Amino acid sequence: MGKKIYVGNLPYSSNDQSLESLFAQFGTVQSAKVIIDRESGRSKGFGFIEMSSDEEAQNAIAQLNEKEVEGRNIKVNEAKPQEPRTGGGGGGGGGRGGFNRGGGGFKGGGRGGRP
Repeated sequence: MGKKIYVGNLPYSSNDQSLESLFAQFGTVQSAKVIIDRESGRSKGFGFIEMSSDEEAQNAIAQLNEKEVEGRNIKVNEAKPQEPRTGGGGGGGGGRGGFNRGGGGFKGGGRGGRP
């Protein structure tokens, strides 16, 4: 298995092929993936490259980090393993009660308006 590299601050015009060709000069690119926004279909401005060896990956990182590509200085570094998703957060809306907690609702009564 090769070495995975994170590439950030990519131009929004980037695609898998342009990313691969940028890194091909440093060795064998096993995979190139620009992350696409599901809703808009546009690049999210970052992606991942997998090089065939650690040496190629380190050389690419050294040569390309902060390099200007289409007016943007790209960020290139070793990809961090994805943290396992623990489904945390979102905990139940504690103490919110349910329907009919008294009060509320329109009951006529003297709040301005007609008697």
